[in-house]
Amino acid sequence: MSDIQIDCIGLKCPLPVLLARKRIGELKPGSAMTILADDPLAPLDLAHMAQEEGLELINSAPTQSYFEVVLRRPA
Repeated sequence: MSDIQIDCIGLKCPLPVLLARKRIGELKPGSAMTILADDPLAPLDLAHMAQEEGLELINSAPTQSYFEVVLRRPA
């Protein structure tokens, strides 16, 4: 379960990354952020952002209609 969930369904990149980056400061060590997005580039862009920000990519999985990307701040 994540501490923050961001619904970016219907938004095109780079908006999912920008919205996620705005909320990174809210992540406490060990807490997670889930981003829901239907732009096919979002998982790639979010994974790149996670690497830049020192976050762990926990999951990046497609569902029937969107992608679910889970990022965590290391403890």
